Amino acid sequence: MANIFENLKLLKKDMEGRGWVIDSFIFSYNNEDFIVLVKLFVGNEKKKEKYALVKLEFLRESDLNSSLQVEANSNALFIDTKTLREYFKIEYNENLGDILRQFKEYFSRFIPIEVVEDKSDDQLRVIVASLSKSDSENPNKLYCYQVRRNGYKSDGTLAQRSFYNDNKTRILRRILYTKLKDEKNISFCYSENKKDENTDEIILANWVKNKSQVLSHS
Repeated sequence: MANIFENLKLLKKDMEGRGWVIDSFIFSYNNEDFIVLVKLFVGNEKKKEKYALVKLEFLRESDLNSSLQVEANSNALFIDTKTLREYFKIEYNENLGDILRQFKEYFSRFIPIEVVEDKSDDQLRVIVASLSKSDSENPNKLYCYQVRRNGYKSDGTLAQRSFYNDNKTRILRRILYTKLKDEKNISFCYSENKKDENTDEIILANWVKNKSQVLSHS
């Protein structure tokens, strides 16, 4: 059963090529639908398993608070049998080993080989929430109101926005992101209060104004 999850390797490569640190797909099992988040290890993020390729998070569509996180590579899901069996409600029997192998083979058929842009609202919602949490930000902060220049690092260069802030804005404010995506040294600021949200025009106008003021004082 070597490389049973070969598609994960192909998906990871496509995500990296497109600049995504997270993706999702739907997995159906035992008459239930699950949203599966595929997350890349970013920077110096520590792996629990030395040979893990990606992180997977399963979320029940019927209850998004019911989730299971597991590291994986093209050969295996790094999780104990009992936890996997209980989460997916796989009944225990003498042929459990065969059933788990069948489960992994079945699951492998759902893994895409490339990023699928067309997502459901639930998929986008859990992706954005995951990105916010990974960025140590309140997941309820969904409303972009400004962009800001990042501070300087210890080596004197400007810090770049996080991959999480980048991907979040690609989803929530696609047009604004397209206009500013090459400005790697700015971050997009979000509020949990919808009243704070600004239009692309206002955000861009304020950005140009602030940028001009900085240049005039430099």
